[in-house]
Amino acid sequence: MNAPIRLDVTRRALLAAGGAVIVSFALSRAGLAQEGELAGGGNAKLPGSLRIAPMLDSWIGIDSTGRITVFTGKCELGQGIATALMQCAAEELAVDFASINLVTADTERTPNEGFTAGSHSMQDSGTAILNAAAQVRGILIELAATRLGVDAGTLSARDGAIVAADGKSVPYGDLVTGQELHRQAQPQSPLIEPKNFRVIGQDVPRIDIPGKLTGAPMYVQDMRPDGMLHARVLRPPSYGAKLTTLDTAPVLRMPGVVDVVRDGSFVAVVARGEWQAINAMNALSEHARWDENGKLPPRSDIYNYLQALPANDTVILDKGTRGQGQRRLKATYLRPYQSHGSIGPSCALALFAGGKMTVWTHTQGVFPLRGALAQMLGLPPQQVHCIQVEGSGCYGHNAADDVAADAALIARAMPGQPIRVQWMREDEFGWEPYGPVMVMKAEAAVDDAGKLVDWNYEVWSNTHTMRPGSAGNLLPAQYLQTPFAPDAPMPIPQPEGGGDRNAIPLYTLPNARVVSRFIPAMPLRVSALRGLGAYANVFALESFMDEMAQVAQADPVEFRLRHLDDPRARDVVTRAAREFGWDKNDKMPAGTGRGFAFARYKNLGAYCALALDVTVDRNSGEIRIGRVVAAVDSGQAVNPDGIRNQIEGSIIQSMTWSIVEEVTWGDRAIESRDWSGYPMLRFPSMPAKFDVHVIDRPGAPFLGTGEAGQGPAGAAIANAVAHATGARIRQLPLSPQRVRAALAP
Repeated sequence: MNAPIRLDVTRRALLAAGGAVIVSFALSRAGLAQEGELAGGGNAKLPGSLRIAPMLDSWIGIDSTGRITVFTGKCELGQGIATALMQCAAEELAVDFASINLVTADTERTPNEGFTAGSHSMQDSGTAILNAAAQVRGILIELAATRLGVDAGTLSARDGAIVAADGKSVPYGDLVTGQELHRQAQPQSPLIEPKNFRVIGQDVPRIDIPGKLTGAPMYVQDMRPDGMLHARVLRPPSYGAKLTTLDTAPVLRMPGVVDVVRDGSFVAVVARGEWQAINAMNALSEHARWDENGKLPPRSDIYNYLQALPANDTVILDKGTRGQGQRRLKATYLRPYQSHGSIGPSCALALFAGGKMTVWTHTQGVFPLRGALAQMLGLPPQQVHCIQVEGSGCYGHNAADDVAADAALIARAMPGQPIRVQWMREDEFGWEPYGPVMVMKAEAAVDDAGKLVDWNYEVWSNTHTMRPGSAGNLLPAQYLQTPFAPDAPMPIPQPEGGGDRNAIPLYTLPNARVVSRFIPAMPLRVSALRGLGAYANVFALESFMDEMAQVAQADPVEFRLRHLDDPRARDVVTRAAREFGWDKNDKMPAGTGRGFAFARYKNLGAYCALALDVTVDRNSGEIRIGRVVAAVDSGQAVNPDGIRNQIEGSIIQSMTWSIVEEVTWGDRAIESRDWSGYPMLRFPSMPAKFDVHVIDRPGAPFLGTGEAGQGPAGAAIANAVAHATGARIRQLPLSPQRVRAALAP
């Protein structure tokens, strides 16, 4: 199967084509979150990612035929942003959606927008493309006014042309003959009024779905360039193990084997066929000897172990005075290590030719990865080209960057030949960076009126980002003869936060203190899992809100509204409760319960509230979810159906996190290495009915949506189980074994 590989497009090639807008690249130093002052001094006022790539033709290209190309530094990871970004461009350029060609995350073609993470794509890239397209439309109108000798105010854009009142028109391609669009973006844009939208706000079918449904070559796993060789990497048996001896001779004699590549404890076998590479890797493991010195902490005591480690404490909220209120409750909530569980093991292709390394990768950050690969390979960054291709199962920091490093190391040893590396399932589960274990402790009190008057919250967590970065954050670089050390673990500062993401409640609290206890030591390899600490913190906070509502003898929904002043927060809570038919006087059948939860992702992204009902089998401990009703406010809704997709997906993901997922390990190594050792919920466990209600805010800023539902869903499940059984379970996952134990007499 051959997947299309995108061709490089350079400034010289575009100029040679004649009459093409020059695509320029304003490359940022380190990605969006790290940007400070930039050239020109005024870029901080530019909307979205225009502040890191302020030239309009970094985003919009129009050639002499009128063909429109839109560039984004963000990656399509299955979240549907390619479709939404194209909608933004089509709307403001007044062209048909199908006429837009989108180029995503490519270090030689697109702006540097850092990582596609934290539900920032629409806020950053969507805002940039929307405004860039509007400003390009304004420039085209100016050029047409000069060409036609009329006032620009009498012209309009329509179907790829500028049209005059008398019907005369000039196609876009006739107006761009040089560097007309090589202009600095301005802070203000002539945006189309929301009442006149034609494309934004419509349920445009996602462009990536047809190929996925029909089995077309959509993923990096599908790529098969001519002359490609397959490789597999021999992983150590445990963390930190060092290769002492290796006999390669028997393996080199095996059918199809081309070479064995070794650099220190990094070993890979290369073969003409994939199955040949797998057989050779298994054979090679029989001829390898390792020195194992690592020891993992006891799994049975991991939460106490974590809290005993040295921590750097930061008070992230401190208001009022302590000790108010008499009706008081304390609770501790626990979240285990959890895996990405990507449905397709990580994969990459690399080609080293002419002193240049090209890597096709499903990384979430082509520019950060390029820097890390360049450091590992000892190459200048401009000699490393990273091209993002969607992967089968990629979100958060899974093994996508590691496998790209594997492929690059092997390709360097075998120049001129495309090298494909795909991890084995046991490698993915055993070596990827997990979502960190977390401990959350809450204490609060209510007064006689049932209002929260005191709130204390503490969260213990490792870092939630060990992305490249530097070469040391790439797994194979740590096993080279001259190894690279990982970066020192660091917290992510507020307001985004890492382990303390969403640790500050959005509720109105007169007296509150929130402490983030950041733990630098990492017993297991960890990094970014979708939502970072928001999932666990919202699980804890919203579970605790239900518990405090019980202390106050109040309905959970009414109790939340009692403490919410933000009108948009109140809107989603009210909408979800109304659409669910929430009634505090309803009596549920035995063994069934309902739960409610709310959060604003990062307290600056999308608002999401949801209600659901569950049935709990007291004998088996099994939890079945019946109906789920959610309300979401993402600001201006570009593609409402895409928003519904994201919320449904985040709820399903949270269900399997919250009910079954947990990494297990022994004295030295990870034990959950396959789907039996790390189970997930399957199709029969899905909710009977989903209803997601999108509250559209025409003209409002885009708010990140993709990670808005995980926290509320996990908390709503826990609250529903407590309602159904009378037993409050504060440790994730709410597994059948844990449910049975909670219900035991």
